[in-house]
Amino acid sequence: MSPNPPRVREPILNLPTAITLSLAVLIGIHAVRLVLSDETDFTLIIDWAVIPARWSVAFGGFRIDEVMQALREGVPQDTISPMMALAQYVLAQEEGRPWTALTYAFLHGSWAHVLINGVWLAAFGTPIVRRCGAARFLILMAVSAVCGAVFYAFMNPTQVLPMIGASGAVSGLMAAASWFIFSPPAWHWEGRLTQPHERPRETLGHMVQNRQVLIFLGIWFAANYVFAFVQPVGMMDASIAWEAHIGGFLAGLAIFPLLDPLPARPSRISA
Repeated sequence: MSPNPPRVREPILNLPTAITLSLAVLIGIHAVRLVLSDETDFTLIIDWAVIPARWSVAFGGFRIDEVMQALREGVPQDTISPMMALAQYVLAQEEGRPWTALTYAFLHGSWAHVLINGVWLAAFGTPIVRRCGAARFLILMAVSAVCGAVFYAFMNPTQVLPMIGASGAVSGLMAAASWFIFSPPAWHWEGRLTQPHERPRETLGHMVQNRQVLIFLGIWFAANYVFAFVQPVGMMDASIAWEAHIGGFLAGLAIFPLLDPLPARPSRISA
């Protein structure tokens, strides 16, 4: 027998199955769209993306003429006609299509859009899956996506341009992970330091005293504030729906303690 056992090769990307499948779905959907005709792809986007004006007319008590008036006042003169035509097409049947609050997250505007969301999904979704399991991960993603869509629509009630992308759901993962990834490491019962996903959840009191958490949250909110006014050059071919990011982030921050199978870190040690 050889004194040196064969070296086992570790995979470059050791992602949980739920993350791998999620990435495959997002990439696969975008790849399929590339082979569709322009007309078919346009119809797909209109049918499955979030269009706030459609919800406003169906559920928010807005009239179609109010949406049209808002468009006349809010867009440059040279784009009024195309926007009005799009609005008439979208609002013709006055259907709300509430399922688009979830389906929009499966669509992306470009490969860069898919890549950026995929990287953040892998980075923050992996510790969530390892901590909570696939089912709770999917629940967190879905709730964050829906809340991101609702907040975006609330902030832009007369918008007729479609909003797509998994950014709201990914933002929810970021917020959820912030509950534990910055917790101080402790010794595991196996005699090693705990991995981030094994650490106790911070309490709100601990979070507001944790400098790493505050820096992370500050940078994240500052970046979205910048996105509200500045379009990063060359990164996207459409504007960034920062409102969906905020809505998804706040949802993930709020519901993660309800989904977390591990207890929070004790606020103090009893004698």
